Order: sequence, then structure tokens, then C-alpha cells
Amino acid sequence: MSQTKRAWKLQEFVAHGANVNCLAMGHKTGRVMVTGGEDRKVNLWTAGKPNCIMSLAGHTTPVDSVRFGHNEEMVVAGSMSGALKIWNLEEAKILRTLTGHKSSVKSLDFHPYGDYAASGSQDSTIKLWDIRRKGCIYTYKGHTNPVNTLRFSPDGKWIASGGEDGLVKIWDLTAGKLLTDMRLHTAGVNVIEFHPNELLLASGSSDKTVKFWDLETFQLICTTDTDASPIRCLYFHPDGTCVYSGVKDFLKVYGWEPTQCYDSVPITWGEVADMSLAQNQLIGASFSKTNVSTFVIDLKRIQPHGGVPHQEGGQQLSSSHGRRSFLTERPPTQSSRQASVPKEDENEPTSTSPDQEDRESVADIRDPEDFKEIFQPKHRIDRSPTRKMEPFQPPSDDEPVKQPAPKAKPATTQAKITKRELPQTRQPDPPAPRQQQPPRQPEPARQPDPTPRVPEQDMRAKPSKQTVHVPPTRRQPSPPPGDGGVNPEDFLPPEVANQGQAQNLSEDASLDMIVKGHNTMLSVLSSRSKSLQTVRVMWTSGNTKTAIDSAISMNDKGVIVDVLNVLNAKSGLWNLDISASLLPHIRDLIAHKYEEYVMIACESLKIILKNFGPLIKANLTAPPSYGVDLSREERYRKCNGCYKHLMDIRTVVDKKSSISGKVGHTFRQLQILLGSLD
Repeated sequence: MSQTKRAWKLQEFVAHGANVNCLAMGHKTGRVMVTGGEDRKVNLWTAGKPNCIMSLAGHTTPVDSVRFGHNEEMVVAGSMSGALKIWNLEEAKILRTLTGHKSSVKSLDFHPYGDYAASGSQDSTIKLWDIRRKGCIYTYKGHTNPVNTLRFSPDGKWIASGGEDGLVKIWDLTAGKLLTDMRLHTAGVNVIEFHPNELLLASGSSDKTVKFWDLETFQLICTTDTDASPIRCLYFHPDGTCVYSGVKDFLKVYGWEPTQCYDSVPITWGEVADMSLAQNQLIGASFSKTNVSTFVIDLKRIQPHGGVPHQEGGQQLSSSHGRRSFLTERPPTQSSRQASVPKEDENEPTSTSPDQEDRESVADIRDPEDFKEIFQPKHRIDRSPTRKMEPFQPPSDDEPVKQPAPKAKPATTQAKITKRELPQTRQPDPPAPRQQQPPRQPEPARQPDPTPRVPEQDMRAKPSKQTVHVPPTRRQPSPPPGDGGVNPEDFLPPEVANQGQAQNLSEDASLDMIVKGHNTMLSVLSSRSKSLQTVRVMWTSGNTKTAIDSAISMNDKGVIVDVLNVLNAKSGLWNLDISASLLPHIRDLIAHKYEEYVMIACESLKIILKNFGPLIKANLTAPPSYGVDLSREERYRKCNGCYKHLMDIRTVVDKKSSISGKVGHTFRQLQILLGSLD
């Protein structure tokens, strides 16, 4: 059955620490993605892998739009403040910071020849930027609502833009003026794409149709039937035979002249953001909250490329109808337009000095191996779309889509990265003979070690230090336990530790045990991170009490401790409702074996007693009221509940007040505060 699947979900992973706002795919290789989020970061990914290749930081407001350069060597990101940042991916550094828009940047594109970029904003303007000179060449004004999408024509002479006002506009870059308005959409235009060769434009709208426009006459050629949901994504096949349309839960394949739907593929990708082509497979990507999902469509099983003909259309392909093609030869570098830059744009702020935002913009390379393979290839031909790549295989019918966790690299892998980065100034030392060593795989780039052989039982103590922090020629045996060293048995299961005392384990076996423990801890922390993301989404929606109840229902003390940390930092968030909900869990944490948990719970209890202790006592000792006072009765109920929980906690505090040290001192302070409730 798995061999007959036409589309399947490839992966789903958490892409940002906050909601994802935008996503774009690289259309050269078809397998790289860039995302921007509420956390003000821009992250780069490879389709099929859950690990972030590189994270770009520097924006001061959420990132609302992203776009790859045509050769995937640059990325531009636009933020809510209206600022653009352009990154050089090969050098992993900020290239330009451009400012000028008065509101959020909603759409971006690079000129086909790379020296210019365009941006469309919520302020309804379009700006053309000279990347080399850090300047705004021209501002195009004509839309009356936000500019949702824009694209350069394949020959680089036009910009097509689509706005929330339902208009499609064509702008002439050389003349610096509007060529035409195309007004037949009845709702906002979400996406536009030029045909790769012919003078043809496709536009997708919230009116749930795709329209095809002739760019010789600027007239409508045809339009599709009304779909079930708005058009979110369009992508022309590179040979120009059809266009793929992404709507909620479906991929549609359309032809034109006449309009026909070649195929309709059900696929639960939600609001798909972008598509690309790789190895005769269409890769689609969507995002929801903090997650990104990728999907694969096998074009060999999709009409018009293969498979069974769709009932709404035929097998006859669309072909050229005598329409002229774009001339895509690169024009001279000097633009005749540069001499007549309008005065209005010379006074606009266009870039910040390198001492400001550029210095604060950093590129954090998370996966050096993938970064070097994708963005720093030995030969540029390696980046060509014809490079051999294995196609994605569909999962079996009974195999659920796995939620991949970031890969945990063992110490040996870290050694490869570290040693590759060490300066190659030291001459290799003569090899030392090895006696009675068990067979093992050779480690690349390992230098011979002339120092005396360290017993394997001691080598287990600090494998990570030897491979990461200490150069290979300076290995030293770890000091014995009790002298400031680390006892390896503390990190191994009891049965393994006991076995190791009787029989020395090999270095590889020790590393395997440590990696297994690391993977277990990684899965625990990943689960905790996902739980906190859920709480954060509910918290930022404005309902703090619901978010805290959600954290409590997860039954994870680590999550509750993290929530208490936030509340302790912002003591104004506490109220009687939250106190009543958290006091039973604070009682459990005060008796916990981890000192950190105990101290955080004690800090929360101090805040509750200082803020609400007098209120609780006053409500419980107040004389009865006459008549019906619902607000007072509700307040009394909350205060009574808090009082009962505090009395339970007082029993634990009294028992632990005799402890010495900082913890005991904290409990004695709590004992005094609790006494004020008598």
C-alpha cells in the first residue's frame, strides 16, 4: 500500500520558541527552508531533518516575512517594525539592515540578478532596495491596503504586486511607474507567480480562485472554479506545463487556455505556506503556532505527469499559445534609472550604521556539518538542482509520522567538529604502539598520542572533556574520587557500575552508556519544552489562570516549577485564584528532594503570605454580613481554601525549620510569616 501513496506527511517539529509567522522554501535545491517567528529569530532548516542549521538573531520585533535569494546564498527577513535584514549565508553574517517602511513588512523578493530586493508593507507601499549601496531606489505607491505578495518578473524589468485591496498591479522598474491595474479579484490577493518562460501571470486570492493574466495585453485569460478555501500558495512547474495551487487540505493542479484541473490531491497540510520541487517530488511546508510540517507529493503519480487522469480534467497538457517569452539575459549592471532617483526617497532612513543593529545581529550555527554541506560546498556545481539527492520514501500505512527529536551527537562526533576547527600548526607526533586493544572503528583526524596509556577505568571519567576541551596531545588521567574529580560510576546504572569494578569497560562502551543517558534526558527536556510551549500559547492569549490550570493538569513538577519561576519574577501576576490553585503543589515542592525546587516553592509562598496573608485573615475573622453579598461570599470561599492549604504547608514548615544552612533559614522565615495568620 505504501508504494501507491501519492502524498504523505514527512515530518512535524517545533521551529521556534514562539509562534511561527512566516515560512519560505529555497527553489534552487528545493529542500531548504527559512522560518521567522514571534521570538524575533530567523531559522534555517533542511526538509526531512528536525535540526536547525542556523539561527539568525538581530531583529527587535517579530519577523513577519522571509525569502531566499535565487541561489540560496542570501536570506532577507522583514519585521513588524518595518526593518529588513539581509544575511549572507555562506559567510554566516549580516549583510545589510534596511529601514524605511512605517509598518510591518508582509512580502519580499530578490531581483533575478541578486543586486536588488523589493519589499511590500502593511503601510501599502512597495520599496525597491539597492543591496550594494544600502539605499531605497524608489517607493511605489498605489495600493490602498497592505501589500500581501510581490514578485520580480523573470527578466527583472517588472514587479507584480497583490494587495488586500484585491488589486494586482504591474510596475515598470526602468520607468518607475505603474503599467496597469488588474481588478477582477473580489477579495485580497494572497499570492502571485510569474510563468517561468511565457508572459503569463497567475494570482491566487481569498475569493478562492486562481486567475491567469496575459502580460502582453494585461487581460484575463481564464479563471478557475471557486475552491473550498482561499488560495495560499502557487508554484509553476519549471517546464511551465502546469501550476500547483495550495489550499487547505488539497493540492490542485491547473492548466489554462482553457482552464482545467488536471488533478486534485487530498492532503491535510492546513494553511500551506510554500512549495518547491526536488527529485520529481513536490515538497510543501506549512506552519501552525510553534510547529512546522512538511509534506511530499510524488509527481509521478499526479496528473499531468503520471497516474490516473483526474475526473475534472483531461490529459492534454497546456502548451504555448504563441505568447512571447521573457528575455532572461542579464542586462548591463549600470541602471539608467539610478541617475534619476526621486528626491522623496533620499531623505528617508534606509539603513542603520554597523555600530548599531548590525553588530547586534548574530548567526548561530546549530549544525556545522549541514551548514558546510549546504551553504559552503567545495564546488558551486554541488549546489545545482541536478545534484543527486535521494527522494523521500512514503511511510507504511500502519506507521505513524514520527516526531523527530533533535539529534544527540556523541562525544566522538563532537570531536570531529572540534578537531577540524583546531589550527593545524602542530606537527604530527610519532605513533605509539598499541597493545591488546579490542577491534574498533578508526576515528578520523585522530592524532597519535605519545603520552603513557591511561587505564580505561579512569578514561571513562571524562570522555567529553578529552574530546572537546582538551587537545589530543594533552590527555590526563582523571583524579580519583574525593580529590575534586568525577566518579564515573555516578553516571552509570548500578549493574554496569558494579560490573565495571570487576571488569574494565572499553571506552566505546562507556560512551554508549553516557549517550543513552543523554538521550533519555534529552527526551525528558524536549517533552518539558513542548508542555511549556503549550502553556505559553495559552498565557499570551491573555488568560493566565487557564494557562496555569493547563500546566497543573500536565502533572509535571518541572513545568510547575518553571511557571512558579515566572510568577516569582512578576509578583503582580499573583491573585487569590492562582494562589488557591498552586498552594497544594507548593506544599509538595517544599518537601521535594531537589533543593532548587524547594527554594522556588518557598519564594512563591513568601509572596503569597506577604500579598494575601492579611487579606485572608481579615476575611476569615470578619463578622457575618446581612443580606446577599455574592462577591463577599466568593472572596470568603477563596480565602478559606487558601487558609486550609497554608495550614497543611505549616505542618511541613514546622518539621523542616530545624534544618541548618540556607534552606533552614528560609523555613524559619516562613514559620514567622505563617504565624501571622493565627
